[in-house]
Amino acid sequence: MSGPNRPRLVVVGPPGAGKSTVGLLVAEQLQEPFVDVDDVVELRAGRTISDIFVDDGEAAFRELEREVCAEVLAAGDGVVSLGGGSVLDPRTEQDLQGLVVVFLDVAISDAAKRIGFAQSRPLLSVNPRAQWTQLMTARRPVYQRVATFVVDTAGRGADEVAADVVAGLRAAEAS
Repeated sequence: MSGPNRPRLVVVGPPGAGKSTVGLLVAEQLQEPFVDVDDVVELRAGRTISDIFVDDGEAAFRELEREVCAEVLAAGDGVVSLGGGSVLDPRTEQDLQGLVVVFLDVAISDAAKRIGFAQSRPLLSVNPRAQWTQLMTARRPVYQRVATFVVDTAGRGADEVAADVVAGLRAAEAS
């Protein structure tokens, strides 16, 4: 359960789902703090995620991401947005138990429009559409498993998605 030292809502999904944008809008609507794990990772490392991938490799990035996730999920509050791949760590999946989690689902066409498959996405730097599709094939079962509820973002603006997320959160809290 969420509480004073547990997030009220955790947002998960693939690159381009709108986790950061929607998470911030939801936090503002709920008058709660917002934490983006990717931002915390970059702050702690003193460099971008892309730079961490290039300089240290994915394994080093994932370990730092895991540390940040563990801290934020154990002692954070408000709305938390996780990095797209963070749920693949079984320890993070375990940490999500008992929390309200929304999976922002997105089609590749919408993801491509939102992120443009830029070089700032290290896992999508070569043949981004094929890599994104592979990521989603591998990650979708995990996103669905950890989710309390799912909001489809296809063809929708961030405000509309955020309203659905808030409604889903309130329904989850009432049950």
